[in-house]
Amino acid sequence: MKLVYRILLHLSWALSLLLAAWAVLFYVTMIDEINDEVDDSLEARAEVILTRVLAGRELPVAASEGNNAYFLNEVSDEYAAVQPRERYSDEEIFIPERDDEEPARVLRKVFHDRDGKWYELTVMTPTIEKDDLREAILYWIVCLYLFLLLLILLITVVVLYRTMRPLYALLRWLDGYTVGARNPPLAIDTSVTEFRRLNDAARRYAERAESTFERQKQFIGNASHEMQTPLAVCRNRLEMLVDDAQTLTEEQLGEIAKVQRTLDYLVRLNRSLLLLSKIDNGQFPEAEEVDINALVRRTAEDMEEIYAYRGMRFTLTDEGPLTMRMNPSLAGSVVANLVKNAFVHGDAGGEIAVTVAPRRLTVANSGAGGPLDAGHIFDRFYQGAKKEGSTGLGLAVVDAVCRLYGLKVAYSYINGRHCFTVEFPA
Repeated sequence: MKLVYRILLHLSWALSLLLAAWAVLFYVTMIDEINDEVDDSLEARAEVILTRVLAGRELPVAASEGNNAYFLNEVSDEYAAVQPRERYSDEEIFIPERDDEEPARVLRKVFHDRDGKWYELTVMTPTIEKDDLREAILYWIVCLYLFLLLLILLITVVVLYRTMRPLYALLRWLDGYTVGARNPPLAIDTSVTEFRRLNDAARRYAERAESTFERQKQFIGNASHEMQTPLAVCRNRLEMLVDDAQTLTEEQLGEIAKVQRTLDYLVRLNRSLLLLSKIDNGQFPEAEEVDINALVRRTAEDMEEIYAYRGMRFTLTDEGPLTMRMNPSLAGSVVANLVKNAFVHGDAGGEIAVTVAPRRLTVANSGAGGPLDAGHIFDRFYQGAKKEGSTGLGLAVVDAVCRLYGLKVAYSYINGRHCFTVEFPA
């Protein structure tokens, strides 16, 4: 979930609870204020009647029915003893003329005259329908608060997006950043302290990654270059020993052959590492139009001769011309490594199918071992199953060349076949 949406979710819950509490408080306060005004009116009216009763004067004429009347009743001492001297209540009064009940606010006062007789004065006045008022208030408050909530959230979204522009710019820069490539500078102007610190941290870590990457490339290149001479010397000395085979036994010759195979493996490994180092260092600036169709045919002929002992059937499907402006050596490395990978890792007696189409090269080989790890198959030294003569760097070279020229290489396992597809730009 995006940060903005998470903030909006929490803000919506908080505002909803806050507005609901405010609506309840508003309703209670308003009803209390209405009751206070009505109670003052009832109190004034009751005082007038009470004064006239105690003075023995004539009482005002009022309707004895309805919700705007008063009643004066003599009560017993026992009743007066248990009743509060003054109490207010909301009641429904039946009105015969309307055959309906109407709301009224009622005041009941208990008092005694000079003779000690107890009376209860009941004064009532029409009041509002609180249920109707509650529904009306609820409806309008819900509408108003929903509008306010949406408006607040909309303003929050606008403010957040405007405020977090530097963060989104930094994320875009990090998504497009590739160690060792020509990356655009991180030029984000912001006055927010936290964003400035985050940008500075991103720059520092990028510089550290570039420094580490450069040291790694330099080490691999230097090590591979320095290893060439001692490896060549070792091979030459072994060949000299083999040429002087008269003084060696068959067992010794067999051991020498094993050492030669190991040295051949080291030579191929060293050559692949040196090639990867040169690719990472951009040491292949030369470029020309390369005919991929012809390159595949030549490579396939060579590979068929080398791996004829495996008895694999090779088919080439040419669906159209495919050309790419790139370094010829690197183009040959891509094609050779893909085709060689199919011969080395395919099932003996199986089938290899290469398809060349406009903007696409596909190399597929039969493999009963099941799919490989597509997330790591292009990693250096990754091998699904260890094969003699394989350095584990062929697909890494393919991936490095594809990244250098903006090609897309992908692996899939379809119908029992391992498929490698290189997509060329239009």
